[in-house]
Amino acid sequence: MPATLSIPALIDQERVSAFQWRVLILCFLIALFDGFDTQAMAFTGPAILTAFKLESGELAPILTAGIVGMTVGAMLLGLVADRIGRRPAALLGVATFAIATLLTAGATETWHILVLRFIAGLGMGGCTPIVLALAAEYAPARLRGTVITGVLLGLPAGAMLGGLLAARMLPVIGWEGIFVVGGVAPLVLLLALVAILPESLQFKAMRGDQAGQSYVARILAKITRSALPSDAQFSVPEEAKVRGSVKALFSGGYARKTLAIWAVYLLNWVAWFMLLSWLPTVLKAAGLPADQAPMGTFAVNLVFIICAIPLSAVMPRVSTRSLLIVLFVLGIAIALGLGYAGSNWTLVFILVGAAGLGIGGQQLALNYLVIGAYPTALRATATGWSIGIGRAGAIVGSWIGGGILTALGPSGFFMALAIPLAGALLAVLAVEVKSPEPVSGNLSRAH
Repeated sequence: MPATLSIPALIDQERVSAFQWRVLILCFLIALFDGFDTQAMAFTGPAILTAFKLESGELAPILTAGIVGMTVGAMLLGLVADRIGRRPAALLGVATFAIATLLTAGATETWHILVLRFIAGLGMGGCTPIVLALAAEYAPARLRGTVITGVLLGLPAGAMLGGLLAARMLPVIGWEGIFVVGGVAPLVLLLALVAILPESLQFKAMRGDQAGQSYVARILAKITRSALPSDAQFSVPEEAKVRGSVKALFSGGYARKTLAIWAVYLLNWVAWFMLLSWLPTVLKAAGLPADQAPMGTFAVNLVFIICAIPLSAVMPRVSTRSLLIVLFVLGIAIALGLGYAGSNWTLVFILVGAAGLGIGGQQLALNYLVIGAYPTALRATATGWSIGIGRAGAIVGSWIGGGILTALGPSGFFMALAIPLAGALLAVLAVEVKSPEPVSGNLSRAH
């Protein structure tokens, strides 16, 4: 009788092979270009306002369109990936945001940009969960949390790279040139993905046909250092059957906790995306030269990246509630400090960088709040719905930023960030959680 071998067990018992490193690097590069294109509107916003003679508030629908597209794309491409596989879904996502971003360079009307940003968002939002799932499946369990965090860092790294490029090259290549780079680079990557990105082994094994089994055997032969039986059958451990439900989040004494956690997600994402989407435009309005305004995006993402690994190591070992309280207090102080910093650009950039921790650091910690607040059977449902509420906050933050800037000016804009942060702080204080358990992979849902 053929031996039945567990795919995760085979991967877990081996050192990480060159083949696995190649897969993980490809996943990181997808995230990198995803992050670049996600923030492309933020660091070209000031130039687009000038080119199309727009008021600051008129940029809001364009910024929001991309986030709405990302929300829809995450749901749609996830369904596509479950039906046809992670590889074709990832290729479709990269092709979608690359082509839409490239076409944006030729836009002659603002509604062209709006439509293309929505389409690009479909690809960008859909790629992230797919590449995180692929990376998690090809990484051994002992390294999964670190691998997922590393791939996730491709998103702010891409935004940081875009900020640097815009600061140096925007006066030379114009806003159109930024979108050309943002479209051509992932199209080049797409050629490499078509040639060497493998399919999910678990997806192939779950299909139950001989072709899928043969594919798994070929790929595992590149990963394992010991010979596999020629007649081996490969399996995936059956997942737990218990499913949570939205109704369960509001029963058994969880209603108050659920509403409080949703409020934390909603309000933190309002502040974070309001800052990310409008930062270069706000800095330009405050008097910073247009070619230097994208450096704000660089600074905030640099600090986010620097802080991500230490936070990831600390979070399973400390009270997430206490950590979030500290971060929200820090974020409020930063927002108020920016409101009073005026044109002291050294202080402004120090505080903008610190916002990568005080306003963005919560993005890494929020899932651990859910882990400590709900039993295992409810965590997947609770996390999914919390992130959905968070994305609604991202849409709101991107939408209202322009109106706040127009009405209150740069100082008022920064101080307004303290309002949703203060609301999120109050919501955290209303949540009672247990000490977090050591987990791996939960950061995959952080963005």
